[in-house]
Amino acid sequence: MQSNSIVLTRDESRELDRRAREEFGMPGVVLMENAGRNVVDYLRARPLQGPVLVCCGKGNNGGDGFVIARHLDNHRIPVQVLLCAEPEELKDDAKTNFNIIVKSGLSISDLSKVSILDKSLRTLMMSAEWIVDALFGTGLSGSVRAPFDKIIKEINHAAAHVLSVDIPSGLDCDTGQPLGIAVKAQHTVTFVGMKKGFVYPAAKKFLGNVYVADIGIPVSMIEKFK
Repeated sequence: MQSNSIVLTRDESRELDRRAREEFGMPGVVLMENAGRNVVDYLRARPLQGPVLVCCGKGNNGGDGFVIARHLDNHRIPVQVLLCAEPEELKDDAKTNFNIIVKSGLSISDLSKVSILDKSLRTLMMSAEWIVDALFGTGLSGSVRAPFDKIIKEINHAAAHVLSVDIPSGLDCDTGQPLGIAVKAQHTVTFVGMKKGFVYPAAKKFLGNVYVADIGIPVSMIEKFK
C-alpha cells in the first residue's frame, strides 16, 4: 500500500483522474497501463499458474482488464478474456488496449456470442484458477442490470480466487452497499487511495484484502486532495 494513501469519493476519483490528464498532461492510456501492471504484479506475488479469466466491461475498468490480460500473457500465464460488451462500444483508451490484445492473438470470448445461459460461460468460470473482475469501476451508481447481474452471480459461485480491479463490480463507491448485487472478491487492488465506501462494515465481505496501488499520479496533486 502506498504511504500517501487517501480516501476518495466517486466524484473525487473522477476529479483526480481529470486533473492528472488535463493539468499534468498524463495521458489516460499511461494511467491505464500503470494500473494494469500493478494488478499483475500483485497477482504474480501470489500462487499463480493459471488459467486466469479476465472479465471486462466497456469502460476504463475494462480497459485496465485488457492491460492485465496482455501482461499476464507476456509472462506466459494462460489467460482468457471475457468481453462483456460489444466491441463497437469500446472507446478511447479501452479501445486502444482491446485492439492490442486482439492483434496479440489473446483468447477472447465475446459475450454477444456466448449466452449468459450457455454452459460454455459457466465452464470458463469454473475452469479458472483466478477471475479478475474488471466489469465496472467507481463510476457505477445505478442498479446492476442484466446481463451483468447474472455474470456477477456466476463469478460469486465460481471456485476461483477473485480479484477486483479498483472496486468490486456492483459495490457503491460512496456507501459501500451493493447496487442490487456485487462481486465478492478475496482481493481488491484499488488505485491512488481507498474509496469512501470501503470504510463501512457492510463493504468488508465484498472487498477481501485491499491493496492501494500507485499509478503514477504526482504526489503533489495527491497531497492537495488530503
